[in-house]
Amino acid sequence: MMDALKRMFSPKTPALRAMDPQVAAAALMVEAALVDGVYVNIESDMIAEILLEAFGFDADRADAVLAEGEALAEEAVDSYQFTRHVKKLAMSERVSIIEGLYRVALADGEKSPIEEAYIRQVASLLYVDDVSRAGARQRAEARIGGAA
Repeated sequence: MMDALKRMFSPKTPALRAMDPQVAAAALMVEAALVDGVYVNIESDMIAEILLEAFGFDADRADAVLAEGEALAEEAVDSYQFTRHVKKLAMSERVSIIEGLYRVALADGEKSPIEEAYIRQVASLLYVDDVSRAGARQRAEARIGGAA
């Protein structure tokens, strides 16, 4: 009985376990898509496209990483559990992830202040400065075609 209570109240800490930084990045992108309360196919397709481009995955690997990212994001309590793993990537890759977050946020054709706040928070946790973040946003908007 006591063990059951310990398990029930012990914190689930995926941040403490080893995690592939690319899976953590996928989870951050899924969270960006979920932050406005709606996760549509165009957003999941955009995440898969970003995984293909950014990490050079084949389609099967991108789908597997996306599925794992979705499962992790569904159980997430905060972004830190993912950003601590993504911080292992080079700064240029982290800036690329921020650009990906903006592409996901803009995929539905709408700018959301909630999504913008989420991306600012993640950029801060990844030590991406405001100038680099703004450049990432501009590149994402240009790729989406000035949407939003």
